[in-house]
Amino acid sequence: MIEPEVLDAGLGDADDDDFDLDESFDSELPENRYLDRELSWLAFNQRVLELAEDPSLPVLERANFLAIFGSNLDEFFMVRVAGLKRRIVTGLAIPTNVGRAPIDVLADISAEAHRLQERHADAWQILVQPALEEAGIHVTTWDALTDGERDGLYRYFQAQVFPVLMPLAVDPAHPFPYISGLSLNLAIRIRNARTGRQEFARLKVPPMLPRFVEVRREDGGVSYLPLEDLISNNLGDLFPGMEILDHHAFRLTRNEDVVIEEDETENLIQALEAELLRRRFGPPIRLEVTDDMDDVTLDLLISELAITEQEVYRLPGPLDLRGLFDLFRIDRPDLKYPPHVPTTVLAFQPGDTNERPDIFAAIRKADVLVHHPYESFATSVQAFLEQAAKDPHVLAIKQTLYRTSGDSPIVQALIDAAEAGKQVLALVEVKARFDEAANIVWARKLEKAGVHVVYGLVGLKTHCKLALVIREEEGVLRSYSHVGTGNYNPKTSRIYEDFGLFTVDEQVGRDLTRLFNELSGYAIEKKFKRLLVAPLHLRKGLLRLIERERRNALAGSPSGIRIKVNSMVDEQIIDALYRASQAGVPVEVWVRGICSLKPGVEGLSETITVRSILGRYLEHSRIFTFHNDGDPLVYIGSADMMHRNLDRRVEALVRVVAPAHLKELDDLFTLAMSDGTSSWHLGPDGEWIRHRVDEEGKPLVDLQDRTMSVVHRRRRARAVR
Repeated sequence: MIEPEVLDAGLGDADDDDFDLDESFDSELPENRYLDRELSWLAFNQRVLELAEDPSLPVLERANFLAIFGSNLDEFFMVRVAGLKRRIVTGLAIPTNVGRAPIDVLADISAEAHRLQERHADAWQILVQPALEEAGIHVTTWDALTDGERDGLYRYFQAQVFPVLMPLAVDPAHPFPYISGLSLNLAIRIRNARTGRQEFARLKVPPMLPRFVEVRREDGGVSYLPLEDLISNNLGDLFPGMEILDHHAFRLTRNEDVVIEEDETENLIQALEAELLRRRFGPPIRLEVTDDMDDVTLDLLISELAITEQEVYRLPGPLDLRGLFDLFRIDRPDLKYPPHVPTTVLAFQPGDTNERPDIFAAIRKADVLVHHPYESFATSVQAFLEQAAKDPHVLAIKQTLYRTSGDSPIVQALIDAAEAGKQVLALVEVKARFDEAANIVWARKLEKAGVHVVYGLVGLKTHCKLALVIREEEGVLRSYSHVGTGNYNPKTSRIYEDFGLFTVDEQVGRDLTRLFNELSGYAIEKKFKRLLVAPLHLRKGLLRLIERERRNALAGSPSGIRIKVNSMVDEQIIDALYRASQAGVPVEVWVRGICSLKPGVEGLSETITVRSILGRYLEHSRIFTFHNDGDPLVYIGSADMMHRNLDRRVEALVRVVAPAHLKELDDLFTLAMSDGTSSWHLGPDGEWIRHRVDEEGKPLVDLQDRTMSVVHRRRRARAVR
């Protein structure tokens, strides 16, 4: 059992001689003990693709997974591949986590990405598109339309498409145009009928128009035509008097990572805005072309874009299957997952009078653990902040905002509170990748309303999910705290799986007060009771907890470690888990994305099991459980096991103490790791094998469906009582 004082400073005040974390164990561990993180990420996206290929899933969901795969891969190239290339170009080509040169890893990435993109295209053409056809959703081509259907589309083209098209010629008077990242384009070769000279033009497919154009068929049905197909078959209107020789679609990916030297800038917002403008003009890193593109056109693109053959991806059309997100909006509930309706967590449900519940009164009774999206974000987190904004007894609200939605009721609640005269502090992380511009807008809107907006600490992203409400009750100030694993975003809360803990515990309140004071000041606090905080103490605290389990196992005491994260990459944490396994500690890792840990290796990780679960919801929560000789220590929070989370971000884990909450988390983990649950199993060679049916061919348990059923049973049981 861990003594209370050991929890201080994220376990940092424990007797150093007792755990001696600086002792080197490297000689006991083999050199090739990690899986390559980049290839592991590609393996994660392959698991997404396997969902699209699964004929047992509703077909519009399968199309949606194809779109998710494409979106994921775009970000991987814009950030991870771009980062590797930048390090090579700048001479900072340090070895990767498996000790290989970045240039060699890039070659591996290219080979695997080519294979996956071809598989992605095949999944659409061979599997999903025919299944959509069988279900009555027809994605057609111009050649398959009747003359009457083409006439109707031509009228649509003239009225809605033609006016916004901007053909750009390439000739001595017109240099090769700038090609924006992720835009879909047509490369067009034309011949001047008068001079016989061949010319080249580029035409951008307008991103603001629907990607799939609805076609009212003559038989009364509906088909969908890709927008680029409509445009390419009406090019004569754009180039009158010219002969259209050829046209092909292409798409460019650019380096869109943002790098800011915070130590050298006086105004973070202005520096970030300037960097966002520069990001649009990042160097090209991938060129996707249709597989029928002629060599003349391709050679021109390669030359003008200064791209290598390795960075060219020849694919059957259509390119950019992110457009399938549009098809998912078709009103065919029979082709989607059955609806899951989030319930209100029991503690916040209205009483017999059906009046709006008092969130503060409920939290005063006991800690409240909320599991999204099974339990409603709107009736918990959102209701908590909205009640705080209106409550005359609330004096102050402090909140971190990493990502939020465009019409966020969370932001509005903070504005309402400030306008009502309350002290409101919003820590807005303007460096949240790809949400930078939106967060700048929200930061300025909050400032105009009188909210105290701060941007965290220099050199660190503030990734922790914290809200603190200070309320005066009978002359005494009481702190109501919320610590979550996910963002304060009402939209993503419907599809991201996350936990949040509400508590009125004085220790947590003091911890959050200290942490917010330091985030708006100049340093990270060293003393916390129920929190583990990065960057100073989180890794050290987890290493101590892992080491305690190792020593318990060596002493013959019961032991066990369970960790659920999005990514498991940090070498120190992985090595500690290896050493725990060597001592006989059962280690279970539930990871959604990257995993550099090798499970099941003889003499190294025989007691380590790794599972991954993907489905209708994005598994996003982080859970850390330590057996602790029968007195479990359980934490939830925002941190993944990655260098950036442990070293370059402010992260926070909170200890969960209520027995009912410990059981809920333990039951969820047990279900996830069960051989009777559908999941992917990681082997020591880095290969993920999907297990979705039993020996008799019957489907294994779907964790997310089962969890929703459990939550609804709890509500029904209360209703019966």
